[in-house]
Amino acid sequence: MKRPNILFIMADQMAAPMLPFYAPSPIKMPNLSRLAAEGVVFDSAYCNSPLCAPSRFTLVSGQLPSKIGAYDNAADFPADVPTYAHYLRRLGYRTALSGKMHFCGPDQLHGYEERLTSDIYPADYGWAVNWDEPDVRPSWYHNMSSVLQAGPCVRTNQLDFDDEVVFKARQYLYDHVRERAGQPFCLTVSLTHPHDPYTIPAEYWDRYDDADIPLPRVQFADAEQDPHSQRLLKVIDLWGKPLPEAKIRDARRAYFGACSYVDDQIGALLKTLNECQLAEDTIVVFSGDHGDMLGERGLWYKMHWFEMAARVPLLVHAPSRFQAQRVSESVSTVDLLPTLVELAGGELDNSLPLDGRSLLSHLQGRGGHDEVLGEYMAEGTTSPLMMIRRGQYKFIFSEEDPCLLLDLANDPQELENLATSADHQTLLTAFLDEARARWDLAAIAEATIASQRRRRFVAEALTHGKLKSWDHQPFVDASQQYMRNHIDLDDLERRARFPQP
Repeated sequence: MKRPNILFIMADQMAAPMLPFYAPSPIKMPNLSRLAAEGVVFDSAYCNSPLCAPSRFTLVSGQLPSKIGAYDNAADFPADVPTYAHYLRRLGYRTALSGKMHFCGPDQLHGYEERLTSDIYPADYGWAVNWDEPDVRPSWYHNMSSVLQAGPCVRTNQLDFDDEVVFKARQYLYDHVRERAGQPFCLTVSLTHPHDPYTIPAEYWDRYDDADIPLPRVQFADAEQDPHSQRLLKVIDLWGKPLPEAKIRDARRAYFGACSYVDDQIGALLKTLNECQLAEDTIVVFSGDHGDMLGERGLWYKMHWFEMAARVPLLVHAPSRFQAQRVSESVSTVDLLPTLVELAGGELDNSLPLDGRSLLSHLQGRGGHDEVLGEYMAEGTTSPLMMIRRGQYKFIFSEEDPCLLLDLANDPQELENLATSADHQTLLTAFLDEARARWDLAAIAEATIASQRRRRFVAEALTHGKLKSWDHQPFVDASQQYMRNHIDLDDLERRARFPQP
């Protein structure tokens, strides 16, 4: 039996609670909404670290951040960590990545046979967090310019990138059916939208009116925030600097437009699948790396365990294999590696470490695990900040901050911290005992600081002398493109045409 093709599409910083296939929403996403209506939608899916690189390293490897040194956005991703791309290559798949994955370090492939584009973010150690100087705010940290400058645009760095990502991905599909249609592929297409800056061309800005844009529902004074939120306000340079309401609305309107832009790009990819007669044999998976607070609770961007930052979209579209349904249990993107391997008809190597659990039983309507573990050691922290999501509860734990215990069934806005409730002390103690048994926070903190120090030293050293970039450089062989005198013209035209005459 032929193994199915897999098209794995990722969006960056897309907050699941705001999307129309999760809740009533003004965001217009007809293509994703159709996939959701026909596919399996995970209503409670999370990232395992609410920041780009740590989340992505965990997603591709199926291992939690502390196991693979995924501490922050400049963490080195070791080349000997198996990824789903390694697994699928061993099963005979062509594996390709078009777009962002934020790999740091000299290995920029990590099992992908091809990377069709460069990355939008740097591959070096320049963004390493520094717990030795917790009160120093580096210049590369997020600030509020994305919100204060929000509005329509003609062109941006991110549009340049994502337009190339989708063009190269579609070209890959065309090349596949013309050259290697008998071999299964796993194509990962990773867009950088709707990540800030909050700006989008008028075509998308004008799909919305200001009246369509809801303002954040919940606000806190700076001093009323939990300690980690207070640190984040200082990280993003928002402490004591209230934002104009009009700019909050502009930022959210641009973000909604960017979500529609992502949906249009997905529509283009789906159209290409159909044109190439690949749709029937291709499983489409859609997810993201983390969300965006978008002003909720007075916070922006990610870096916390609240729903807007930590919940991600996750759906699997394969109508010939799985009936359309909703999955209520909590799962996470660490589960994607074992899921993709099983969808491809392969088996996991039990001698290799793995934290993820396959979602196949969920996809088949048989239920499955209901648990998410999260780890965060990057901006805004001075010690590891861990999360357990199980049943109706979310537990957020650090040895330096008061615990947060939230009941999402009865308090979806996460307004009441049950850690101070007399009625919940037994539950709190159970979570606390579990967290301390599960994580050696002192050892993780020590390893985090040691990694930060090594990377800061190396990054500074590499600024001296000749620069040797680790950034991926896609190679194009012009001698094999288009019309060339060493290629028979009729043969070239025949091979390049689809369907062939």
